[in-house]
Amino acid sequence: MTVDLRQRIADLGASLFARRLTFGRTGNISVRTGDHVLLTPTGASLGALDPAELSVLDLEGTHLDGRKPSKEAFLHLAMYRARPAETAVVHLHSTYSVAVSCLAGLDESNALPPLTAYYAMRVGALPLLPYHAPGDARLGPLAEKVAGEHHALLLANHGPIVAGRDLAVATDAVEELEETARIFLLVRDLPTRPLGQDQVAELHAKGLTS
Repeated sequence: MTVDLRQRIADLGASLFARRLTFGRTGNISVRTGDHVLLTPTGASLGALDPAELSVLDLEGTHLDGRKPSKEAFLHLAMYRARPAETAVVHLHSTYSVAVSCLAGLDESNALPPLTAYYAMRVGALPLLPYHAPGDARLGPLAEKVAGEHHALLLANHGPIVAGRDLAVATDAVEELEETARIFLLVRDLPTRPLGQDQVAELHAKGLTS
C-alpha cells in the first residue's frame, strides 16, 4: 500500500468532512489493490485521518495491519466481491441522502428518480436496502446480492454506499447522489419531469454512464 494512496484517502476524507458530506466519526472510505483493501479505521473522523494508521484487510476480512477497521468493513468487502472490476468504495452519512433514506413510500428498487442527466450517468438506479443497525453483518449478503447489478446503494435510515472503478469515480457518484437527493427534497411536493426511459437509454447508448 503506497504512501501516495494512503495520503489520497486522507485528503479525500478531509475534503468530504470539510464540505459537510459526513459528520463526526461517521463514514468510511476504502481502496482495493490486488487482494488487499485499505480502509479507514473504526472510530475515526474522516476529517482527521492519519495515513499511517489506515487499516489493511484481505478480501476475506482478515485484519492484516494498521488500526482496527471500521465496523462496516463487511459492506466494503461485499461490494468488492460483487463488483470485482471496482477498486474503491465510499460510504457516507450525507444529510440529504440520509433524509431520503428515512422517507416512507420510496420505491425500494430505485429510491431516487433520474432528475438530471448526470445522476443517470453517474449513479443510475438506486436500490434501497432495508434497515439494519450499523455494523450488523446480516446486511452484507443482501448488499452483495444487489450490488451485482448496481454500484450505488442506499441503506435505509443510514446513508449511501457507492463503488467505482477508482476513488475519483466513486467520489463523483456519491457526490452526485447527494446533490440529487437535495434536489429531490426541494421539488418532491411539486410536479416534476424526470428523464424518461428513452432519454436514459440514449445516455447509455452514447457511453455517457459511469
